[in-house]
This record gives sequence, C-alpha cells and structure tokens, in this order.
Amino acid sequence: MADAETLLSTPLTDLHRELGARLVPFAGYEMPVQYPAGIIAEHTQTREKAGLFDVSHMGQAFLVGPDHETTARALETMVPSDVAGLKPGRQRYTVLLNADGGIVDDLMVTRPLGAENDGRLYLVVNASRKDVDYAMIAAGLPGNVRLEPIEDRALIALQGPMAAEVMASHAPAAADLAFMGAAEMEFDGIAVHVSRSGYTGEDGYEISVPAGAAEPLARALLADERVGPVGLGARDSLRLEAGLCLYGHDLDETTSPVEGGITFVLQKRRKDAGDFPGAARILSELAKGAGRVRVGLTLAGRAPAREGAEIRSPDGPVIGVLTSGGFAPTLGAPIAMGYVDAAHAAPGTPVKLVVRGRELDAEVAAMPFVQQRYYRKPAA
Repeated sequence: MADAETLLSTPLTDLHRELGARLVPFAGYEMPVQYPAGIIAEHTQTREKAGLFDVSHMGQAFLVGPDHETTARALETMVPSDVAGLKPGRQRYTVLLNADGGIVDDLMVTRPLGAENDGRLYLVVNASRKDVDYAMIAAGLPGNVRLEPIEDRALIALQGPMAAEVMASHAPAAADLAFMGAAEMEFDGIAVHVSRSGYTGEDGYEISVPAGAAEPLARALLADERVGPVGLGARDSLRLEAGLCLYGHDLDETTSPVEGGITFVLQKRRKDAGDFPGAARILSELAKGAGRVRVGLTLAGRAPAREGAEIRSPDGPVIGVLTSGGFAPTLGAPIAMGYVDAAHAAPGTPVKLVVRGRELDAEVAAMPFVQQRYYRKPAA
C-alpha cells in the first residue's frame, strides 16, 4: 500500500475534505470511505434517492484502430465477449482472461456513437489493476491498434431511483439512454460522456468529465436536495446487496467466469468459436460444471462474517471460503458471498461460517440479495 506521501488524489479530493469525508488509502489513491452522515445513511440515500460517488480512481482509456472490426477483433483476443457485434452507443461488461481462463480484471467496454469514432472503444478498468491491464492489452495489440490511457478526466457516478430525474435537469439527453447505453452530451454546458450503468443495483449514470470541470459538476449535483455524497463503505454494502463482484476479492486470476457466476460475459458467437484465452477450461466448465462456484450466504444471527472466513458443511469438513461479507442495511441483516464446492451450492443448503474460532449458522442464498432496479426502456 502506498504511504500518505505517495497517495494520488482525484480532482474531487478537496471537495471531499470540505464535505467532511474520512479519507483512506485505496488502490493507491486517497479516497473517501464515508462522510459525517455515516455508511448506513449513505447506503439508504442511494437506495431511496440518489448518491454521488467519486470513481475517478478507475482507469479510463481508448483503444484506437482503423475501424471498428479491427479494434474489436484485437480486444476479442483477450476477452470472451462479442465486441465486434457491439452496436454504437452500447456498453458491455467483460473480463480480461489469462491463458488458464482466470480473470485478470473485469471491465466495461463501450463503442462510442458517431462515424468519427469508428475504430474507437472506450474502456473503464479497475483502479488496482490499471497498470496490469494496460501492459497486458498493449502487449497483445496488433501494430495498427493502440491503447491510449486517459489521464485528464474524472469519473463520477450518480446512482439511485431519483438519479434520472436529477440528471435530466442538467443533461436532458441522459433521460433517453437505455440501461448500458452511452453517449456524448452536455451537462450544464460541459461536454461529458455518460453511460447508464453503475455498481449499486440501482438505476443511475457514470459521467466521464474533464478533470477541471469535475468539481463544478459534482457541486451542481450535490446542490440538489435529492443527492448526497457516498463513500467507499456504502459503495461496498450496495454492491454486495446487489450480488456484484469486487475484483481482488470475489474474482481473481485463478477464478474463471463459470466459477464466478458471470457466464453472461460469453456471447454465443464466442462460445461457438472457442477462440478466447482459457477456452478449453471455460468451455469444459460450461459443459460439465465447475468444481467450485460463487454463492450468496445469509447468516442466522446479527454478527457479520468477513472475507477469509472458512465455510464448513454442518458435519465439519471445509467446503469453501468467504470472499465478501458485511451488514446489509436494506435487509437489516448480515450477508456474504464466497466459493463453495459445487455439491453444496444449492440455495437453502445449511453451512457453518468460522469467525474468530466460532461457528455461525448460515445458508446458501440466491442472489441478488436486494432486487436490482436497472432501467429498462419501455417497448415502443
């Protein structure tokens, strides 16, 4: 972990301090973990109204080639998703794979609108994996495709059931986006790139904005009584309730998309071709089942269990390990995610979680724990 003198800041760090945030080291950055209202209040703010998140520590980059087909096929040598078939103005969640089918990172890839953007793909990668991802991608590209990291932009997320109304008052075009749609637009006269997506299970947006305009944009959103600032603490409880993975915890270089329960990253064309890294392992797991799988867990009591806790069957043997855990404010109870032997993965299966030498009763549960409320455009 970087020390305090070497931590990076985001364009919103001064605003976080002004708002009374408690700042902590995270992925090499000084980031707000919570504000004076506290994690539960910030969590509830996002579930009931709208929360503003600084996610400027994430990596933003462009892949640039002569045309969409060339750029997409170059990326497809590293991911299992159909990038060539991605329509303009659409975004897709995917994963970088190593030769063994393990996940190097999970990321978002967008095909921008406009003929002038043909051959360009916009990538957002995890903060902790930026250097690894960029080196891997650059090394795997043909000579006519290049990676261009973006260093002069911030990334702000607005999430919650009131996010669309708030955004529309500043950027009317945002209201027309479908879930996983993306477009260039103006926010109070500021040129921004907006996607209708996020990491909370709620409707909402991610806004890529020039670094110098990030604070005015954030202040404009926070001036709305429906919006409050939210830190990393509530971001984690929100994504856990939504059953979403956190790289380095629920996914890593040993985990396949099948084990991780994210097989939706594999579209039919890619499965049929089997032309992605680790295809032999992944296709075998799809056909025969993986030996271990990610599951949700609900705990019988009030005490939470954290990452690293052993998961045991009721008769004693260790059958897995927790990768995420905590208190779910929406449910008023502790929840967790982890990997268990496939034979013990059915919802309702009783298990024991070992926390500080004590066994806690739990059972395997279906995910998401809290219903996801992504926006779906009404049929025309």
